[in-house]
Amino acid sequence: MKVRYLLNLYDQGARDFSGVDLCGADLRGVTLIGVNLTGANLTGANLSRAFLTKSDLSGAQMNWANLSFAKMSEAKLVEADLTKANLSGAFMVKSKLPGAKLSGANLSAVNLRRANLWGANLCSADLQRTNLRDTNLSGVNFNWANLSEARLVGAKLYGASLNGVNFSKAFLKEVDLGGADLEGVSLREAKLNGANLEGANLTRANLSEANLHGANLKGVDFTGANLTKASLEQANLTWAILKKADLRGANLSEAKLNGIDFEDMQIGGAILPVSTDHLLYYAM
Repeated sequence: MKVRYLLNLYDQGARDFSGVDLCGADLRGVTLIGVNLTGANLTGANLSRAFLTKSDLSGAQMNWANLSFAKMSEAKLVEADLTKANLSGAFMVKSKLPGAKLSGANLSAVNLRRANLWGANLCSADLQRTNLRDTNLSGVNFNWANLSEARLVGAKLYGASLNGVNFSKAFLKEVDLGGADLEGVSLREAKLNGANLEGANLTRANLSEANLHGANLKGVDFTGANLTKASLEQANLTWAILKKADLRGANLSEAKLNGIDFEDMQIGGAILPVSTDHLLYYAM
């Protein structure tokens, strides 16, 4: 369908464009509020700065599409294919994307606050500086995704796959990552104050200069992790595993260290609770 014809129909009150073929179409800045585009072919289409508020694009083919700075609040994109699409700067508050395919997509600086991405595929996606506050990210595939400086306060990450994720400088205050597999993940300078990481796997993870003030770190496996200059004040590290961990310059004042083995750790220059000062000679 030609763009001009579609827009004329829209102006006349038409809203059902399900299954329409707009492959490669130039739809920059168009207004298509509340339309039905389910199953539409929008592969490679240019929808930058388009207004798609409350529209239904479920099952649409949108791989390689340009949706940068599009207005898509409360839009439905259930199981839509957005592989390698450009959504940078888009406004997608309360949008619904369960099962959406977003691998390799550019979602930098997108506002997805209170959106639902349950079970979506975001493998290798760029989510730098993305707003994911109070977002449902349960079961999401984040493998090798870039979430640096992303805001995830209040986000639900139950069952999410996080292999190789970059969380550097991310805002994860009070987030529940209990039992998560975060082996080798970068959390450098991340804000994890008050977060729950009980039983998580953080072997060889990078938490240098991370803020873990008051975090629940009970039973966490920090084997070989980098915790240099990390803030661990009042954190609960009961029975955490810190074998070969590097805590040089870390602040553990008022931290709970019950059951910690101080041997085979590096804690030179670290601030420890007064009750553990006599164990400093073990950490060489």
